[in-house]
Amino acid sequence: VCDNRHTTFFEMLGNWALGDYFKEEQLGFAFEFLTKELGIPKEKLWVTCFEGDEALGLPKDTESFEIWKKLGMPEERIKFYGKKNWWSRAGGPEQMPAGEPGGPDSEIFYEFTDVPHDPKFGAVCHPNCDCGRFLEIGNSVFMQYLKNHDSSFGLLPKKNVDFGGGLERIAMVAQNNNDIFLVNHREVTRYLEHVCGKRYDESAEVTKAFRIVADHIKAAVFLIGDGVRPANVERGYVVRRLVRRAVRFCDQLRVPAGELGNLVDVIVAQYKDAYPALEEHKGNIELELVQEEERFRKTLERGMKELARFSAQGRSASGGAISGKEAFELFTTYGFPLELIIEEAGVRGIKQIDIEGFKELLKKHQELSRAGSEQKFKGGLADTSEATTRLHTAHHLLLKALQMVLGPEVKQRGSNITQERLRIDFSYPQKVTKEQLAEVEKIVNEKIKEDIPVMRTEMNIEEAEKLHAEHEFGAKYPDRVSVYSVGPLDSAFSIEFCGGPHVQKTGELAQSGVFKIQKEEAVAQGIRRIKAVLTK
Repeated sequence: VCDNRHTTFFEMLGNWALGDYFKEEQLGFAFEFLTKELGIPKEKLWVTCFEGDEALGLPKDTESFEIWKKLGMPEERIKFYGKKNWWSRAGGPEQMPAGEPGGPDSEIFYEFTDVPHDPKFGAVCHPNCDCGRFLEIGNSVFMQYLKNHDSSFGLLPKKNVDFGGGLERIAMVAQNNNDIFLVNHREVTRYLEHVCGKRYDESAEVTKAFRIVADHIKAAVFLIGDGVRPANVERGYVVRRLVRRAVRFCDQLRVPAGELGNLVDVIVAQYKDAYPALEEHKGNIELELVQEEERFRKTLERGMKELARFSAQGRSASGGAISGKEAFELFTTYGFPLELIIEEAGVRGIKQIDIEGFKELLKKHQELSRAGSEQKFKGGLADTSEATTRLHTAHHLLLKALQMVLGPEVKQRGSNITQERLRIDFSYPQKVTKEQLAEVEKIVNEKIKEDIPVMRTEMNIEEAEKLHAEHEFGAKYPDRVSVYSVGPLDSAFSIEFCGGPHVQKTGELAQSGVFKIQKEEAVAQGIRRIKAVLTK
């Protein structure tokens, strides 16, 4: 589906969203693309329109109805719905605040005629039925209304069409395949079928296992390829959980141990043209997966012994049952998810598991972790100690030095500063060279020696933006902001939105030592990370 011709289709629709009101042309182009370019049988397409809301003064979208009829859609395959065919950021028209734009939409559905209707979703199947027979593949929003302060609706001075199309969904209908896993993950599922001797569709339980392994391993391959290694904290913990859950479902499928590494070849072969870095790092990705599987199997072995101990009558505190505390220990220490604890306990004759007690401990654990994470990363600072404050100021110098050496397009994408070191995540598409890092270090140390005053100014956010003050990506700021500049505003070395704390002069950083970059690495596609210290 994704060739240059079809990419142009989506680009044109995007451009139309910025231009005039091309309602008839857009619907016609979308219909032509689906039926002529992709060859989707038009007798399998249904469309929906907005039925209007008399109480809100919103008319029925008969215009779209007539356009679809003109394009050749039979009346019986054009359905009207209420707020399901309305779009705004707030939801339905009655939920929109004053000043919010919105409008009716017309959705395109594909009917998988070989999928039988499930009566539990209603006696009659229709495009918005959730039984799986219909799949929405495109949506044209006609942005033409504005919510007034008196809750009425007026017309926008400039109307437009905003199209949304699902590339993967269109791939599904182009193949007449209603299973997204067999579209996105077919090479992986085919390989798993080969090594385990089971068919993907032989039972609901087997299908679920195939899907989990395929989805989790593909995600882990991309994460490791972006430099995220399995670990017990932060992003590394996500990778670890993905890999370990995949291992458990590989075991359920009777996939031989060690096959996760071989799946890397399958995934890389599928994506290497679009993501050449995957092939470049394939050896490292495979090594990380193999090592993580080996670590988990050793942990599993120890956990199984602990579980066996609980099955001995009188050996556990709960007398042969598994308490919430014991289940939580298996989860945190040995990585056993609750479903594995229940399954293995049943094999060993343990019928009583305090699931509610486990959930309560898990909830407390998550609340503590969340609170600790919020405290740790609030403003990027672990604390407000003297050492952390100096490194915080060094962080400002570092960001500006990176922009001077690598280019003004460098932007901060995250930070974490402790008493021992600073860490900055920033946008940059390639590895930073040793020479560039040396130049960055030189600039920062020069600014420390110059003993420049660090000044705080409170101003309106518009004024700060005119000064091109740096600010955190995606953060929301009040109308008045605190701006820190290294030097006077009219001649500052750097200017940033910031809540502090900072030193009074850059020369104070020298009391902790010389600025030194310890490590530079990738953390995600287009995102680099630097760790640096002030050292004697």
